[in-house]
Amino acid sequence: MKILQNIPLAPLTTLQVGGPARFFVEACTESDVREAIAYATDCHLPLFVLGGGSNLVISDAGWPGLALKVALAGVQCTRESASTIFSVAAGENWDPFVAMTVSQNCAGLECLSGIPGTAGGTPVQNVGAYGQEVSQTITGVRLLEIASGKALEWSNADCGFAYRTSVLNTTQRGRYIVLEVRFRLTEHGQPTIGYGDVKKFFAATIPTLQQVRDAVRSIRQSKAMLIVPGDEDCRSAGSFFKNPIVSKSEAARVAALAQKRAPGQTLPQYPADDGKVKLSAAWLVEQAGFRKGHARGPVGISRKHSLAIVNRGGARAQDIVAFKDEIQKKVLDIWGVHLQPEPVFVGFGAEKQNDSL
Repeated sequence: MKILQNIPLAPLTTLQVGGPARFFVEACTESDVREAIAYATDCHLPLFVLGGGSNLVISDAGWPGLALKVALAGVQCTRESASTIFSVAAGENWDPFVAMTVSQNCAGLECLSGIPGTAGGTPVQNVGAYGQEVSQTITGVRLLEIASGKALEWSNADCGFAYRTSVLNTTQRGRYIVLEVRFRLTEHGQPTIGYGDVKKFFAATIPTLQQVRDAVRSIRQSKAMLIVPGDEDCRSAGSFFKNPIVSKSEAARVAALAQKRAPGQTLPQYPADDGKVKLSAAWLVEQAGFRKGHARGPVGISRKHSLAIVNRGGARAQDIVAFKDEIQKKVLDIWGVHLQPEPVFVGFGAEKQNDSL
């Protein structure tokens, strides 16, 4: 294991902001992971686990301890009846893995094509898009408990999945490192095309898994949600805010207010679990005055996606956070709804960590 010092972290993230890590390790084996944890423990260094860098805002001060990049690689397939179990190491890049499952005609992840990051990050955030979530196909997660150094096997239920969350980024944040994720996918299964954008793409035709994957990547590219070198609208952390989940009465209040403030505009809302309602964060942001292409110096809103805060070039983390705060305050003042950020804030202190919970 090679320990590096003062390594810039901004180039390892899609938002491309943030300062350096005091110490940095790229772990290619599980023993590297254990050795890095032991080093951090012995030297009393705070530990930060880095995956694909696609859902992060790193402070301008950087990280004062050890940044551990998990680069575990490998995919194994096991066939069981009409299903295939894919056991994928945490450091595997997500989109190439999805492409592999589609090429083997296995359904369950095709709508999650084009998402940046690594496989190990998917159960942490319960990654989802276009009508699918990883919680629908994950059968188990292999973890390393940081405090004890023990490898643990968790079931789907152990993960406590909910909308864009799991216990790994809420109640158990910082206690475990994902080593491997197992997915049960359906051989020769039908693709998921229930989401509006995907359904519209195919009209009345019945697509193949590959066609759905290609369509999702095309849709994501049209919204700057597919990483394309040279496109500043892709210099983001993806959707910056979660769609608020509220009670039916709260949704009715916001919808009534929308009728008064924006005549002719209808607040998009969708059914959520436990009888609640999911509101469109994008609509709330736009109707608060932050429309696509909105610029504020070196930061702004993507020209293609109103939920993406972008680094237009030369932005600092403090610029991103100030702009985020402005959007949250305006939405709260106008609509009475608090928007929760999706990215993880690193090196800012407890207040920003709590903000993203």
